[in-house]
Amino acid sequence: MTKQTALQTLIGLAQDDVDAATQRLGRVQRERVEIEKQLKALIDYRDEYHARFTESARTGMAAGNVRNFQAFIDTLDTAIDQQRRMLEQATQRVEAAKPDWQRSQQKLGSYEVLQSRQDDVQALKDARREQRDADEHAARVLRMRSTHS
Repeated sequence: MTKQTALQTLIGLAQDDVDAATQRLGRVQRERVEIEKQLKALIDYRDEYHARFTESARTGMAAGNVRNFQAFIDTLDTAIDQQRRMLEQATQRVEAAKPDWQRSQQKLGSYEVLQSRQDDVQALKDARREQRDADEHAARVLRMRSTHS
């Protein structure tokens, strides 16, 4: 079993941070998309309701029905305004989550670069040791041949 180095531990922790930041960013992005869908649905409903009302008003309509229509349109407009504010807030949450995610990605990347450099140094040491061992073995074989000749 390979002993885990301090750098590998840091990489693991940084990966956990990236995963958590990715989940947070994904969650706020999904929330924003849902809010945006709801806003679109409200606007579409208002437009359809207004078009139907306009069509029925052409044939004449009682004053009470006009007041009811206007009150309902006002209610829809209020709901649309509230939904727009919610969309702005959701967009702000997404924008606030992005730097956290980017920082965690950069931190992980930095640790991975350090690990790669460390691996390169170790590979060079291993190659030198193998070369030295091969040289020593060749020298021993040569000495043995010269003593036996």
